[in-house]
Amino acid sequence: MSKLLLFVSSVLLCCCRTTRAEIFTSIGQMTDLIYTEKELVQSLREYIKAEESKLATVKSWANKLDALTRVSTADPEGYLAHPVNAYKLMKRLNTEWSELESLVLQNPADGFVSNMSVHRQYFPDEEDETGAAKALMRLQDTYQLDSEAFSKGKLPGVHSNAVLTVDDCFDMGKTAYNDADYYHAVLWLQQALKQLDDGEEAVVSKADILDYLSYSVYQMGDLPRAIELTRRLVAIDPSHQRAGGNLRYFEQLLMKQLREMNQDYQPPSEEPIQLGTYSRPKDHLPERESYEALCRGEGIQMTEARRSRLFCRYHDGKRNPHLLLKPVKEEDEWDSPHIVRYLDLLSDEEIEKIKELAKPRLARATVRDPKTGVLTTANYRVSKSAWLEGEEDPVIDRVNQRIEAITGLTVETAELLQVANYGVGGQYEPHFDFSRKDEPDAFKRLGTGNRVATFLNYMSDVEAGGATVFPDFGAAIWPRKGTSVFWYNLFRSGEGDYRTRHAACPVLVGSKWVSNKWIHERGQEFRRPCGLTEVD
Repeated sequence: MSKLLLFVSSVLLCCCRTTRAEIFTSIGQMTDLIYTEKELVQSLREYIKAEESKLATVKSWANKLDALTRVSTADPEGYLAHPVNAYKLMKRLNTEWSELESLVLQNPADGFVSNMSVHRQYFPDEEDETGAAKALMRLQDTYQLDSEAFSKGKLPGVHSNAVLTVDDCFDMGKTAYNDADYYHAVLWLQQALKQLDDGEEAVVSKADILDYLSYSVYQMGDLPRAIELTRRLVAIDPSHQRAGGNLRYFEQLLMKQLREMNQDYQPPSEEPIQLGTYSRPKDHLPERESYEALCRGEGIQMTEARRSRLFCRYHDGKRNPHLLLKPVKEEDEWDSPHIVRYLDLLSDEEIEKIKELAKPRLARATVRDPKTGVLTTANYRVSKSAWLEGEEDPVIDRVNQRIEAITGLTVETAELLQVANYGVGGQYEPHFDFSRKDEPDAFKRLGTGNRVATFLNYMSDVEAGGATVFPDFGAAIWPRKGTSVFWYNLFRSGEGDYRTRHAACPVLVGSKWVSNKWIHERGQEFRRPCGLTEVD
């Protein structure tokens, strides 16, 4: 086995130690939870049936004994004068009441609890629930969806009965609050309050919602509205532990600010808090706005002049024997850098086989630490992936050979075929596939040079979201099942093409399956010779 296979195999072994906290990152694995829940519902129904049967038996005993005691207590001595009645009383108290006691002590829940215990090891935990909540907030930001639309299941182009209750919205807000994410806390707590004010029933109290909401609004710098919300809280619960102190503090702070700015008090806006009321805090990603706009299909720089330079053709890999009789259909997706899409590259049967091989191995996708070269998980890449060797199945070997025939590049030094499944809000924020000059050790252990090219296979259609976008030049490529896209990450000189920084947009609705082949420099010396300049 080559150094490359040994290395990737060791990576695979490390990646396959899947924890429960990674369940939500893959739709493919979350489907198992659907069937688990169905089995538990059946177990619950069996428990209810057993409880009803037990209760019916106890009721029958109660009715029979009630009739007996009415007769016996009417004339106790006369009742016991009959020897049969005396015997049956002794028998009932010695035997039958003991049997009834045993019946009452039987616990029909044992089977259900046992079944729960078996499945609980596969249940999502608190970290999973938090991750799923943050995924919804990520979708909310990327696709500019307000909390009310989300709570009613109104997603772009999708009609669904999936709704969020007052308690769901409160839990979403509390998740953000506990993470000091007061921007999202305000949006979801406000939605919980609105639905409660509209008459929806809930477990959570209005006082609890106002408590969290008023403080979150204060953290967003809106003192007048924080004061108004806290006053509502005091009116509902005058003895609230924090409300009175918070109200006095907010009022004093506002008066101080008004004096310093020499301004008069302005009452808070009567408009409800919604998306856009407060500015979203900046984060680590400089191209956040352009990236998310492209995910929504906005800001795409496809001009008529550029479109006129895009063509479609049949591609035979420069008369490659594998493609002579059946060349592939090639379409230009972008002119510079050149990105092409190949149509009908993977059959449905091949896709299903690849997914079948990958599913048991799916583990939280990793990224390479630029300083250490070590693979690690990161919040900006949320998916699950598996690595497949060509020797495992003829389908994988055939796909590898097809990639080599189409690109004209050897796959002998390429990485294994990586299969990824994106779950709830699954994404991969803007990144480079190649290693930069400040990451000299990124692929050192492979010994195959840098990633010269990327070959990306789309193995599913996606109902909404999930585009591959290039913020630097404003391109968006949408998943189409069975097609593949290809681009070079390096110029012929070996210098990185920084324009190829790209991202996998969050999946809004659906399940996104992809596989990719990262092709390395070694072995391409005569297949893709060096250029004369740095940017050839």
